[in-house]
Amino acid sequence: MKILVDADACPVKDEIIRVARKYKLEVIYFVDINHRLNNDYAQVITVDQGADSVDLALINHMNKDDVIISQDYGVATLAIGKGGYVIHPSGRELNNDNIDMLMFERHLSREQRSQGKRGPKHKKRSRKDDESFYKSLETLVLRIN
Repeated sequence: MKILVDADACPVKDEIIRVARKYKLEVIYFVDINHRLNNDYAQVITVDQGADSVDLALINHMNKDDVIISQDYGVATLAIGKGGYVIHPSGRELNNDNIDMLMFERHLSREQRSQGKRGPKHKKRSRKDDESFYKSLETLVLRIN
């Protein structure tokens, strides 16, 4: 098992490394050429800029039982289909029980935005949110390891 991260806008990179070091897990960050990322623990794979270049590179590198960290429900759907485990930076695990509803909600949100409607603003991320993610990731790793 390794941890693969859609890292372009990932707010929990430090927490991922804390869990990975603790359990001696390999981490691979995927970013496009517009993002600079260096880490002394994780491997960083930089891909060309493009609509889904990071997403496709991540999915192409993953294997069954890998842990994927992404905010993208499309990536989550593909990863689940390949036998991976997916966790959102909020700490919520994405799986067969909830991904269809999340994809449907994403579709509805896009329709509303195309009509000029805006949804509620998201609250600023807190240290408590980061710790919640850390606990969720650690729980997931222990469950599947």
